[in-house]
Amino acid sequence: MKAASTSTTPSTTAPPTHSAFPPPSTASLARSSRIAPHSHIKALGLTSDGLATSDGAGFIGQNNAREACGVVVELVKTRKFSGRALLLVGAPGTGKTALALAISHELGAKVPFCPMVGSEVYSAEVKKTEVLAEAFRRAIGLRIKETKEVYEGEVTELTPSESENPLSGYGKTVSHVIVGLKTVKGTKQLRLDPTIYEAILKEKILVGDVIYIEANTGAVKRVGRSDAYASSYDLESETYVPLPKGDVHKRKELVQDVTLGDLDAANARPQGGQDIMSVMGSLVRSGRTEVTEKLRREVNKVVQSYVDQGVAEVVPGVVFIDEVHMLDIECFTYLNALLESPMAPTVILATNRGNSFVRGTGDIVAPHGIPIDLLDRCLIVKTDGYTRDQVAKVVQLRANTEGLKLSEGVIDRLAAEGEKSSLRYAIQLLTPASILARLAGRDHIQTEDINEMNALFLDAKTSGSLFNQSGDYA
Repeated sequence: MKAASTSTTPSTTAPPTHSAFPPPSTASLARSSRIAPHSHIKALGLTSDGLATSDGAGFIGQNNAREACGVVVELVKTRKFSGRALLLVGAPGTGKTALALAISHELGAKVPFCPMVGSEVYSAEVKKTEVLAEAFRRAIGLRIKETKEVYEGEVTELTPSESENPLSGYGKTVSHVIVGLKTVKGTKQLRLDPTIYEAILKEKILVGDVIYIEANTGAVKRVGRSDAYASSYDLESETYVPLPKGDVHKRKELVQDVTLGDLDAANARPQGGQDIMSVMGSLVRSGRTEVTEKLRREVNKVVQSYVDQGVAEVVPGVVFIDEVHMLDIECFTYLNALLESPMAPTVILATNRGNSFVRGTGDIVAPHGIPIDLLDRCLIVKTDGYTRDQVAKVVQLRANTEGLKLSEGVIDRLAAEGEKSSLRYAIQLLTPASILARLAGRDHIQTEDINEMNALFLDAKTSGSLFNQSGDYA
């Protein structure tokens, strides 16, 4: 960082001095979870008429693009988008990934979303087309409905019974656990194996929780907290559920969500024995392996039989391929074939290129670097740049999402940077500036923190202009 001013008189231009280590804080000892860059996006933010609100569901601006994506969502829901793809075009940092994520949210909470970057296909381990096929299979969900015997109810008693450990003279071990379950119709007391008690501890189940235990496998699932314990808070972190009806012991329809990619992987690598050599062997073979087309056909046959019996339902998800211009002619040809599949998911492509060469050809120039035959299958949606006011709103939204406090003037300073360079650069300055503020012992980001970060880092436009002026950075 910059050195502090050595003058004895106060200077208004010198950057603030910072300690090499942050002040001791109990908050810094707490484990912090990573915040995804698009965690504030909840949906497209459209009204019932399909019109975009000024700032809804985490979206700021991009009204035309959001309304166009809303039409695509309706086409997908009515099963009228098969064989086609959506292409998002626009400058970097204009919300193409956010739009793809919002479309996935609009289609449903359990809809698989499989994002990838075009350059991912160039793997040394598997073929390019295999990477695309895996992504498509991971984006096709299978909702399996099973009827099982379960014990379900609100936990009224949870008493582990301990006995002397036969393998050691010290300590005790759980011999069994007594669990009391209550429903609207009655109560029942269960005497369960200690391994089920371990599953109960893993699920963090307490008295007052509504749970069910599978009779055949002993699997334990926490449904939620009994609504008898609900408080009058407006916002709650808990999910409250009503007391189950019927008897404690009953037959219940359970729903499990998997993807075709999960089924491919499970059948491609059958589990061996539980001895140490089998475990070590599985670790050695843990590299990526290709799933044969024959295996996929066999999985498809089993899935189709489940669908015909009414046991399962296919849930097409969303494949998002960013930087699609990085694919080559072989991948584009294979993509055409995948789009024709009867179980193809919704395909969303994104690029920031204009007219460019199609990779793998060397002499074919096409819009966005995509062959014309694939472009003909695409609905193209353009994203627009952000105004200064929109940049300010997005920065404030990201600061709230990341739990950062901003002093007066910081939003305007970042909005000016975003208007001059890009929205992405303005947001990228937030976290380094928060670290600088914490090093100075402050909980608010100030304008001088942004100025110092802006002096330490360069945005893409400034970096390019410096290079163009002198031919190098010297």
